[in-house]
Amino acid sequence: MDALVAQLQMQYRNYTVSLYQQGFLDDQFTELKKLQDDASPDFVAEVLSLFFEDCVKLIGNMARALDQTGTVDFSQVGASVHQLKGSSSSVGAKRVKGLCITFKEYCEANNYEGCVRCLQQVDIEFKALQTKLQDMFNLEKQIIQAGGKVPQVDIN
Repeated sequence: MDALVAQLQMQYRNYTVSLYQQGFLDDQFTELKKLQDDASPDFVAEVLSLFFEDCVKLIGNMARALDQTGTVDFSQVGASVHQLKGSSSSVGAKRVKGLCITFKEYCEANNYEGCVRCLQQVDIEFKALQTKLQDMFNLEKQIIQAGGKVPQVDIN
């Protein structure tokens, strides 16, 4: 059992480091993880669940706004992008945040094609991040179920 826990912990460390190295996460995610403790063991999962719900809503709003025939309200799209950028920044979703910066520039330039491309990329990155973080949470559960403790991962 100890060998299994050690193997899962090493897998967890390596996987978490890879998420930072691949640019999915930044230091803000590390700060978020520090807020989790024994009194609130599901804190990060709960915060990210709210973030994912927010993303789905905002991406849907932006898609509907860009799907308007005739005139697109770029300020409305830009407001949703700004909100998504803030949310992604607060949870450490580095790639999503980076795309939102570019997306906002396209909104300010009233560049329809650029906005559509960015929306597609944001949707892809959001879904990839969601899958990767779900995998990370599944590893955490496996460690706990095996009788271990989820290790702190030092990224620096």
